[in-house]
Amino acid sequence: MVHHGSLFLRSFIASLVMIMPVIATPTPASPAYQLQQLGSSSSSDDWQKYIRSPSAQIIYPQSIVVNGTLGNVTNADGLLTGHGKTILTRPAPENGSAADSSIPTIIVDFGQNIPGYLSIKFGGAYNSTPGLPGIRLAFSESIQYGYLTDVSDFSRSDNIAVKSYPYTWTDIHGCEYSDQVCADGIHGFRYVKIYMDALDSDAPYTSNYGAVSIDSLSLNISAFLGTPDTFTGWFESSDDKLNQWWYDGVYTNDLCTDVLDANSTDPRNAASPGMLGKLVILDGAKRDRLPYIGDLAVSARTSYLSHDVPEATRNVLADLANHQRADGWIPPASINNYTLLLLDYPLWWIACTYDLFMYTGDTDFVVTYYQTMINVLDDFYPAITDNTTQMITKGIGSSGSYGDYAFINRSGPITYLNALYVIALDNAASMATYLGHRQDAARWSARSMVVAAAINTYNFDSSVGAFFDGSCGDTYCATHAQDGNSLSILSGAANVTRATSALAYLAAHNARFYGNAFYDNDVVAGGYSQRVYTFISYFEIEARFKTGLADSALEEIRRLYGWMEANDPGITMWEGIGQGGQPYEGAFTSLAHGWGTGVVPALTNYVLGVMPQGPGFSIFSVKPIPGDVQWAKGVVPTPHGPIYVAWDSNQAVGLFYLSVSAPTGTKGAVSVPVGNSSVPVYVDNELAWENNGHAYAATYENYADAGYVSVQVEGGDHVITAGYSI
Repeated sequence: MVHHGSLFLRSFIASLVMIMPVIATPTPASPAYQLQQLGSSSSSDDWQKYIRSPSAQIIYPQSIVVNGTLGNVTNADGLLTGHGKTILTRPAPENGSAADSSIPTIIVDFGQNIPGYLSIKFGGAYNSTPGLPGIRLAFSESIQYGYLTDVSDFSRSDNIAVKSYPYTWTDIHGCEYSDQVCADGIHGFRYVKIYMDALDSDAPYTSNYGAVSIDSLSLNISAFLGTPDTFTGWFESSDDKLNQWWYDGVYTNDLCTDVLDANSTDPRNAASPGMLGKLVILDGAKRDRLPYIGDLAVSARTSYLSHDVPEATRNVLADLANHQRADGWIPPASINNYTLLLLDYPLWWIACTYDLFMYTGDTDFVVTYYQTMINVLDDFYPAITDNTTQMITKGIGSSGSYGDYAFINRSGPITYLNALYVIALDNAASMATYLGHRQDAARWSARSMVVAAAINTYNFDSSVGAFFDGSCGDTYCATHAQDGNSLSILSGAANVTRATSALAYLAAHNARFYGNAFYDNDVVAGGYSQRVYTFISYFEIEARFKTGLADSALEEIRRLYGWMEANDPGITMWEGIGQGGQPYEGAFTSLAHGWGTGVVPALTNYVLGVMPQGPGFSIFSVKPIPGDVQWAKGVVPTPHGPIYVAWDSNQAVGLFYLSVSAPTGTKGAVSVPVGNSSVPVYVDNELAWENNGHAYAATYENYADAGYVSVQVEGGDHVITAGYSI
């Protein structure tokens, strides 16, 4: 049987097969890697145009904010061009006259969020009154929502006593005179406000008056510099917005990838000797500037899929495991000497260890910390489990005083916590199986099934078709949370019918113009129905893809990431969004937060379709869930070498093709969407499926509203086509 358009496609596939050997060897950034696509004219290195990282470690401001110059300022643009001096002047009052209330001020814009150490090259200063002229600096990620004031957003301002002679001041943490005239050190910001002022507490060293000359302003970036040559994975598709958000997510994560420094961490006794001087993934570029386990559930996946720096995740997981409490609990972070009580993060530690294992193949880490995993699952959580339901129940033992990723005041058999428990048990069982610990694997797998069944038995609200959150007294609260419903689907506890129902409920009740809220109402706390957490939204988006609901997953991505792109500071992903689309905790909110970068793994794992199924992608799957995306291509890094994937579709005539080049020694299942089970599927010009399997162990499955044919391939170059005969 010959389908419409098959003559064109025969020629196309022939040319594709000819270039497949070429794409197996070049690096992702190499111009030799060229993969032509139906309807796509993009070249092999087009993806590099989306990269946000500056090309050099030292950068300069891009502009002066409109209406950002006040008072007596001469040549403000000198800070941008480096030509001519910028002078701020504020004369002292004379002969009893009133002081000039107009404070010389310049607000500069570095063009995008960035963390680092500011340097100012001063040309000198003059003052007729006692004390050196004072310059103060205030940093902010945004000028919207009243962010930029005379003090920095969640960091103190820098205070400078400008010397009379030319010199360069660098924002190094510390005070110039004992505990006076102090600098905060590293800042995460887009805007910096420079103004002539002095604190009363800094007297007699500084003065409000005088003249200050500035030759130039620059920033030394402290974070990982994600230039094109550092990318080991990339993504590109027919949707330009999705492409840009993928790279914006990577850029956001890069800003949070840094060497941990005691002076730049959260001030709450968080400078851990075990992590100081090591590369880590921080939760935010601005704050708290220290690693949290939960954040890694998103940010580590982003890191694995873009850059070869697994040590940044490994260092965090190792340090927190090394501080495991005697009862098996793992601290979520080093805050307050590892004492912050969160109930969910030991489970995220297991899930993140599993991701490290699957994405990087780090067996040594799993072996080293295997007992840590046993202590979590067999000591800590059984102590807070209801003996009747076998569900973790907040309120049993000491658990009532614990918080979670959002510090939600909830109790009882919380769906989110128990769904995460199922995920952790299954992840642990998989790692135990690989290491040969069959009894552990069997015990954890059996417990996982019991907890999953209990979630369905006790926590599903059949009146609305979604899972309850937790309890209010002796009954379940009349509320349904995004986290519990999403993780119930990802854990496999919810079957397809319940998954589809729960996601429909969230779409109908939680959708806001800036994303999906994490609660459907305010039963638990005021404002929760308007609050969007980018962290947990990723798991809802993932659940939609996993359920085959690509259109709704992409729609949520476009609302959430489109809102952040359109609002200051642009580019970077926020920690959370609140009422009216504003940062959910005002200036405290981090607007460059690693846990907000879930668009990266969502697009790579589900739209491009590449997922690890064995340690280090030794076994992999390729299963695109396209939605309205017409084509996608990209590279996924593995310890065995890169996996190259490209797919294209012509929905008008029901055609789909996919090419994959995988490292030798690996194997995978490649699945392509088909209209029905009678559509022919070819692998390397050989018929694999047409009404039944012919080769490559081809199978057919119904997946949501689509059917998929899956074939088994070994490492090497393959072309899979569906919808026509050759």
